[in-house]
Amino acid sequence: MLVGVDLSIHQGERVGLVGANGSGKSTLAKILAGQDVADTGELAVRREARVMYLAQEPVLDPQYNVLDTVLMGMTAWWEAKLRFEEANTQLETGVEGAALERALNMQTQAHAEIEQHGGFDQSHRALAIMDALGVREGSAAVDRLSGGEKRRVALARLLVAEPELAILDEPTNHLDIEAIEWLELHLADTFRGALLLITHDRYFLDAIVDRTLEVERGKVFSYDGGFGDYLAAKAERMALAERTEQNRQNFLRKELDWLSRGPPARTTKQQARIDRAESAVAAKPVSKAKELDLQLATSRSGKSVLDLDHVTIDAPPDAQGNKKRLITDLTFHLTQGERVGILGGNGCGKSTLLKAILSEHPITSGRMVLGKNSRIAYLSQHRTGLDEDKSILENVADGRSHLRIGDKEVHAISYLENFLFTSSDLRKPVKALSGGERTRVALAKLLTQETSLLLLDEPTNDLDLDTLAALEGLLLDYDITAIVVTHGRWFLDRIASSILWFEGQGKVTRFAGNFTTVREYRDKQRAANNAAAKSKPTQAPKPSQPATAATVSVQGLGGKKPALSYKEQKELDQIEGKIAKAEAQVGELEKLLADPGLYQTRAAEVTGLVDKRDKAKDEVERLMTRWAELEDKRGS
Repeated sequence: MLVGVDLSIHQGERVGLVGANGSGKSTLAKILAGQDVADTGELAVRREARVMYLAQEPVLDPQYNVLDTVLMGMTAWWEAKLRFEEANTQLETGVEGAALERALNMQTQAHAEIEQHGGFDQSHRALAIMDALGVREGSAAVDRLSGGEKRRVALARLLVAEPELAILDEPTNHLDIEAIEWLELHLADTFRGALLLITHDRYFLDAIVDRTLEVERGKVFSYDGGFGDYLAAKAERMALAERTEQNRQNFLRKELDWLSRGPPARTTKQQARIDRAESAVAAKPVSKAKELDLQLATSRSGKSVLDLDHVTIDAPPDAQGNKKRLITDLTFHLTQGERVGILGGNGCGKSTLLKAILSEHPITSGRMVLGKNSRIAYLSQHRTGLDEDKSILENVADGRSHLRIGDKEVHAISYLENFLFTSSDLRKPVKALSGGERTRVALAKLLTQETSLLLLDEPTNDLDLDTLAALEGLLLDYDITAIVVTHGRWFLDRIASSILWFEGQGKVTRFAGNFTTVREYRDKQRAANNAAAKSKPTQAPKPSQPATAATVSVQGLGGKKPALSYKEQKELDQIEGKIAKAEAQVGELEKLLADPGLYQTRAAEVTGLVDKRDKAKDEVERLMTRWAELEDKRGS
């Protein structure tokens, strides 16, 4: 699959990796991460450099909860913490003699390592990253998580670890727009290590990478810049290859004509010319990558394809019987030729709306009517329409030698070759395919149906850029009516004629336009909310309340009401002393915890002292926050 690949990634470099599905991107990533071994060649990693890999289907240890799994990313800290806890357990059992000395030494060394790596409490940093990625349940067992939730946990673990090289295979899959934008900024501005990104998100690549690698026909080509620069440079390379091939063909015509005339003698000079001609004949031209051409047979329907009138939808009840409201009073009319993108956070009801349209989920109230003669074709987020044990050919053709696509009959093998599957690929079971290849099989099966409405749930997940471009072309060229749930910002900007934005708490708003339209509206809304919060006026005393002497005298002179009450001013006068006292307590406890003698004479007290130190730190932070609030109020 990969032949003679030479590449290097330097400290702090941001590199994108693109290529067709099945070209070897994930294989190359696994080799670089040390998870696979190349047949030949050498992999060199700088001494003590940590390389971490985010797989498309990460494997997590089921014995830990979500928060512990994320904290395990800080390997040295986590191992020291486990040793510290083991030593404490031994000391609590009352060990004596040599065992006591070993336990005390283990505790002392582990404590020193923990402090070296930032102290005992690292959960605040982990929780902040988890929250930004939409990981909410820190106490949940990882073996109960969905595939998307596991990916978000694995990504959080990697970001907390901050390795010298992070290899991220489709990191934006299963993230909502808010999380993608946060991750984009975090990787561009905060993450200090080198990056290798495998992603179909063009905006993501352009915002982060400074070099783009392409895997094509077993080779790796390097281009400076992001995705836009890569496209321009590749076009130039392909044009050069075409000119080179034209020159080779012209040379061959001349030399073959000369050879056909039969030169009278084989002199050294003539033999060299013959050798050059034979070399030119033997040289293989650069083969062009086959382009994916998607086609769909559309069926006629009325002008109105789908009508929702005052529709309300609830999620299925939880274990306690509680129902979460996903959609409240949505009125939405879909006409022929419209392409509606759906945006919103994870779990807000986007996929549930598609299932309600398919009559697979009940609506709580309102009316939902499918247009006359409307036929729906549905691509599920989890590609559930495929039989894992059957081959590609069996899944799509189902025993038929020919398939009817619109008014044409095509051979099943030819049809699948158009989806970039070779004849040898067709016998592979679906379970052996990559995520992108699996999606192409699902699309091939989907597009054998006649339809007037396409429902696509996360169609961009795992697809390569060429297949995405073909899907864009299908939606635009055939004037297809579609509802598309996706986090693909570029994709929505290309295909959407309107957006349904799930804002949360059941509110769904429709916008004319694409993703950029919604982003601009959201940015303006945030700016207005921030400006309103900053300019919020100080509330005047309520008329029903008796005025104090202070307020009467100031108001009588035409002045302003004091920003601080008497009680608040007294609190401000005293708070600096409280802060100093709390900081002194933190300093004393940290000095005590840094004393090796503590672990030899008072080992059983260590855990309590650590908790006391952490509470003192929290008190300092609380007092500082309160001091800032009072100072800000006094200055307003």
